[in-house]
Amino acid sequence: MKKFWIYLAFILIITIVLPTILVKTVNLVSKEDTKEIAKEKKIEENIVDEKFDGYIKVYDTRTQEVVKIPLEDYVKGVVAAEMPAEFDEEALKAQAVASRTYALYKTNKFKEGHPDHPQAPLCTGVHCQAFLSLGELESIHSKKWVDKYWSKIEKAVDSTKGEVIYYDGEIIEPLYHSTSGGMTEDSKDVFANDVPYLKGVQSPNEEEAPKFKSVATFTVGEFIEKIKSIYPNANITQENLPEKIKLVERTESGRIKKIMIDGHVVEGRELRELFNLNSTNFKITYNPKAEIVDIETTGYGHGVGMSQWGANGMAKKGSDYIEIIKHYYTGVEIEQYKK
Repeated sequence: MKKFWIYLAFILIITIVLPTILVKTVNLVSKEDTKEIAKEKKIEENIVDEKFDGYIKVYDTRTQEVVKIPLEDYVKGVVAAEMPAEFDEEALKAQAVASRTYALYKTNKFKEGHPDHPQAPLCTGVHCQAFLSLGELESIHSKKWVDKYWSKIEKAVDSTKGEVIYYDGEIIEPLYHSTSGGMTEDSKDVFANDVPYLKGVQSPNEEEAPKFKSVATFTVGEFIEKIKSIYPNANITQENLPEKIKLVERTESGRIKKIMIDGHVVEGRELRELFNLNSTNFKITYNPKAEIVDIETTGYGHGVGMSQWGANGMAKKGSDYIEIIKHYYTGVEIEQYKK
């Protein structure tokens, strides 16, 4: 009988007492809690992994290699390649801040590499931002050019070190171009994407730009041949040319948004590409007696964001780089990069 009670006590300890102790002493975690903890840990690991170390990855289109460059050195090479070094220092500063912002925007957006160059988020070509090393600048220009202008470029970049452009707390994509022709373009009229900080603004004082005005001249035969290379069914001849090409719509800045070719509406940028024009702000003139077609363009580039020649014009009139940036990018703030 005594053995029976010992056995019963042993069973009670195993089935009741021991589980109670375990429940009180062990912190039970559900499957959902486990998933949440793992998720938070992963986020923390990613934050550590993605912490900016001051370097950016760039795909060199000339050597087809990926290089890591200190951000500020990269910005110096971009400013030297993208903007005339003769420009006012405040314009160079504005370019430095825009170029730095662009580099960080692309780096953050394409962490695994850009679709057009998967090896890195940025490249050294005009597809992203043109970049030239000090050695390449000396080779392209001369040592005399480097001696004269490099310190000026360094000063413009160093004096804005770490500064980037934000809109509503987010780093922006600061598009820029050479010459607006008097007014920049609204992003929705070029890229069909309505970006709040890329609105059209007046851009005076650009008349000194070498491509403020330009004319492309074609024989009427050359002109029609180019049209038919893209639109083979277009019924266009030398005799009916004025009737077959009609303006449909211009943007607020004066650029051609849509044009009609023999009843078919096409985008202005399509004709820009077809005839290799400087901008979509163009006018077609046909002289039937001379059998010549002239296409006169105003401005150079897509026209969205900061006009470089406009920035220089503002600087020469006394504006500093902050005023220039806030003029061309609507509603933005300039702050140190939030790493």
